Amino acid sequence: MKTMKSLLLAMLTVVAFTTMSCSEDDNNNNNNNAAANLLAEELRNTAASGTWRVALYEDDGQNETSDYNGYAFTFAADGMLTATNGTNTVTGTWSVSVDSSSSNSSDDDGSDDSDDVDFNIFFASPPDFEELSDDWDIVSRTDTRIELIDISGGDGSIDYLTFVKN
Repeated sequence: MKTMKSLLLAMLTVVAFTTMSCSEDDNNNNNNNAAANLLAEELRNTAASGTWRVALYEDDGQNETSDYNGYAFTFAADGMLTATNGTNTVTGTWSVSVDSSSSNSSDDDGSDDSDDVDFNIFFASPPDFEELSDDWDIVSRTDTRIELIDISGGDGSIDYLTFVKN
């Protein structure tokens, strides 16, 4: 009888420990996901408030910022992205997304956080603007500056993109 009670107590302890461990992990994931969703919403609101210019675009060590001189970028709330310099207008799309994949995911930014907030830009043409098309990771964000990075999964090259509010 004593052995049976000891066995039952041991099984209940294992079940309780496993339940607490899973629950704690779930809470951490929920907290991380909530923080990522908040960051994503703040980033959407910031980008959609006014016009922006490219302060830096570095493609694998090559500074190509001058390709965007004179362009004002407008990130519309409906996902439309417009860049205009008064003569030429280039249109594309943009979004901010949260990738809540498994905790073993490999984010471009090297973070071990399972929630990856991406600033997505897509231009179909012209070629200079196509280069901005990517799922950028957020380095930092203020009301007047958005700093982004992309680390290529193929060759490990690093691109930097910084928008500054006009």
